[in-house]
Amino acid sequence: DLEQYIERCLCIWLPSLSENQNRNRSQNLKQASTVQTWHYQNHFKQLKQLKATFPNRLWIGYSRLLKADDYQRYLECVELARQLDINIVAQNSVLMHCQKRIKLQHCLTAIKNNQKIQALGKQLIANAEQHLRPLKKLETLYPKFLLDETKIIAAQCHFSLEQLRYEYPDEILPPHLSPSEYLSQLCLDGAKKRWPEGISQKVQAQIEYELKLIKSLNYEHYFLTVYDIVQFARNQKILCQGRGSAANSAVCYCLHITEVDPAHSELLFERFISPERDEPPDIDVDFEHQRREEVIQYIYKKYSRDRAALTATVITYRLKSAIRDVGKALGIDQSVLEHLSKSLAWWDKVDSLQAYFKEINLPIDGLLIGNFYELVMSILNFPRHLSQHVGGFIITRRPMSTLVPVENATMADRTVIQWDKYDIEALGLLKIDVLGLGMLTMIRKCLSITEQYSKVKKLSDIPKEDPLTYNMLCNGDTVGVFQIESRAQMSMLPRLQPRCFYDLVIQIAIVRPGPIQGNMVHPFLKRRSGEVEVTYPNDEIKKVLERTLGVPIFQEQVIKLAMVAAGFSGGQADQLRRAMATWGRNGDLYQFKDKLMHGMVARGYSESYAERVFEQMKGFGSYGFPESHSASFAILAYFSSWLKRHHSAAFYCALLNSQPMGFYTPSQLVQDAIRHRLEVLPVDIDHSLWESNVLIEPSKINKTNYHPNQIRLGMHMIKGFNEKAALKIIEERKKSAFNNISDLVYRAKLNAVEREALVQANALPRLADNRYQAQWLSLGIEEERPLLHQLDTVPKSSISDNELIAKPSNVEEMVADYRALGLTLKQHPLAIMRENQWLEKCSKANQLKNMRQGQFVKVAGVVTCRQRPGTAAGVLFLTLEDETGNMNIIVWKNTLEKFKKEILASRLLLIKGVIERERKVVHVIAGHIKDISDKLPAFRRHSRDFH
Repeated sequence: DLEQYIERCLCIWLPSLSENQNRNRSQNLKQASTVQTWHYQNHFKQLKQLKATFPNRLWIGYSRLLKADDYQRYLECVELARQLDINIVAQNSVLMHCQKRIKLQHCLTAIKNNQKIQALGKQLIANAEQHLRPLKKLETLYPKFLLDETKIIAAQCHFSLEQLRYEYPDEILPPHLSPSEYLSQLCLDGAKKRWPEGISQKVQAQIEYELKLIKSLNYEHYFLTVYDIVQFARNQKILCQGRGSAANSAVCYCLHITEVDPAHSELLFERFISPERDEPPDIDVDFEHQRREEVIQYIYKKYSRDRAALTATVITYRLKSAIRDVGKALGIDQSVLEHLSKSLAWWDKVDSLQAYFKEINLPIDGLLIGNFYELVMSILNFPRHLSQHVGGFIITRRPMSTLVPVENATMADRTVIQWDKYDIEALGLLKIDVLGLGMLTMIRKCLSITEQYSKVKKLSDIPKEDPLTYNMLCNGDTVGVFQIESRAQMSMLPRLQPRCFYDLVIQIAIVRPGPIQGNMVHPFLKRRSGEVEVTYPNDEIKKVLERTLGVPIFQEQVIKLAMVAAGFSGGQADQLRRAMATWGRNGDLYQFKDKLMHGMVARGYSESYAERVFEQMKGFGSYGFPESHSASFAILAYFSSWLKRHHSAAFYCALLNSQPMGFYTPSQLVQDAIRHRLEVLPVDIDHSLWESNVLIEPSKINKTNYHPNQIRLGMHMIKGFNEKAALKIIEERKKSAFNNISDLVYRAKLNAVEREALVQANALPRLADNRYQAQWLSLGIEEERPLLHQLDTVPKSSISDNELIAKPSNVEEMVADYRALGLTLKQHPLAIMRENQWLEKCSKANQLKNMRQGQFVKVAGVVTCRQRPGTAAGVLFLTLEDETGNMNIIVWKNTLEKFKKEILASRLLLIKGVIERERKVVHVIAGHIKDISDKLPAFRRHSRDFH
């Protein structure tokens, strides 16, 4: 009660009491003999303490909202003010900016309370008075002395965000060394390790230049803090790698934060730090996603949760979430909302909602549906909830609460501030991104397998520039490989034909919206293939663009062009980069156009060339990819490619053990492994470990060219199972084999859920002939009887009911496998459909590569991926899978509109179209699309849609 009473009395921004609470309060007051008596009996002592604590900063807030109890509440405030000698102040309890928003306010109240509006009753505000009322109206509602008090409060509100001063933590400094001295010392030590044969003059000059600039801007603490976190990870054998702008830095390379060698790159440090930029650098560090929490808890332990916290991110309403929440608040039938939500795609414009209403017979002119539509439109882009940033950490010297409000995160042992990354940027606070990357987990797990039978025990053991690896990449064989596994990347690889590491850097960057929108992809490919001669206006431009054959691919190149061709300083060029990211929204880029054009013309470039450079900058927009990012990614792309080419079993096994991650489901990874001539063995309680494992023959370890080719799926693949139960099974089977299912259940102490999960996954092949028989036997298991346990060891063959249980059909086996494991090692759904003639005669995926350009084709498959890039002019890309591989389908905009329902809602599709091929790259241009999901109604499999 005291808490609610203080909310009512203090003139601070707190949620107002609801109407229902106010009414209850009034009734309680009427029952007391006087306000004074009630006050003394309940809260006088506590309120006196408040007065003592805030002698000049405590007011009683009074809101006149034109309700029946206004006068009674005023009398209460007056009496309270007299007793405590506290002034009263007028307050408006504003909930909306204008009266017209009262419907939206009621809707938001219902959403907040997770109830229908009709059920809220007196929890809703009684009228629309809680809006921003004009001063003239307020003067008619409140006595002058109450309004005058507001001016007194306003005069005391002189705080500005500019008063906030960030202070770097200093735990990372050793005694008797300044930040600059310590950073220089670490860089010198790191440089000796990076270049044991000596540092080149170019790199030495770059390191000295960076250290000087870092010192002038007082950023040493930032680098030292990141260095400390990375050192912890390396000491714990947690793979990590800095990326992003940090990869532009020779200092970061010396500190082992990044792996991009400045001696072999032309990176631009000004993109990372510059005097003109005047803000802290931004270093992103990726850690193994399964071990990132160890790093997070290290930060909390070192700096305490009082001084370290994750930043927030604001989740706003989009069309589907608005439909869902508003519809629920209005009491619209859930099936209608689900149907409407499924009919919408992410690219649908807001004004298309009316058309969908008509399609499902919802009259927009009706009162309920009219309000529904209006409220959905009103709530779009509203903040929905505050969430946790993926890894942005703030670390301070003083308690975090002196800078920003702090709260506990949903996850245990985590703290979150209430500002997002844009607030952090605006205030210039130190932020370190501690991110999780699945590929690092996968690489570590892969190396832990390869070290058992080969000489490859760490990343440095992987040879550089391996021709066989690049041969694989040129064929587009990159399922599971980091960054170059998407449909678009696979299509580009045979065209670009990467043959060295820098080709891989370009490959990663070129399949991005920036180069595509800037019309740079085809000119680059033509120059690379020799179809077009490579030319440069002069040597300065050649120096900037020579590595990409005269075509700007990276953000850094665009920045350098502005510097060498138009005379921009490094800081001005970085400001230009920032403006490029916003030109489509607010035209910031155009403020640089004149300077760019005049600068280039003054240096002898033609006006048409200058105009073309500016248009390319517009094309990059916010999508231009930095070379620093691409170089960091290319390192992991190469490592993962080499592992796939030379240690395939370890590669696929590690991928399965690192889920969820990447572009492909475990089912697709297993099928790709089988296509690479690996043998994948099913889950089996007699042989499987918790994680999947590679079967290694001890006699062949360390033999030349020994590469194991068998993978045993682990019990982690079973949905609804858990590691504790798996470890108990492994422990018990080491003692002796299980006699039957009862023996398994009793010895491993499996509960009903765990037992059922094993049965559904068909993980008991020695104890039952099939999953139906296993289920029958498991249902007959009684509660454990310890005294009689040894007697309950009847072998499965003596069970007389065996012959009475029919074996599951191929379809039932397949459906059960997908339901329990997410994959099947038996017949593929398409193979079953062909065998049972449930499918029109269709070509298989492996037959498409032999078909000619323009040939008519009919294909069918499981939908595994739907993509519609924002730069694709409305084109949608589908990936279908059959028993022989994947098929890439292109759906033009007109076809998409015609068959939108089939595309969005289907699990199995039949497509008629024509072949389009360029060298080894083959697509099917869809002309007619049919949903054939009804052929296998029980088949369920999730696809990767629009990521």
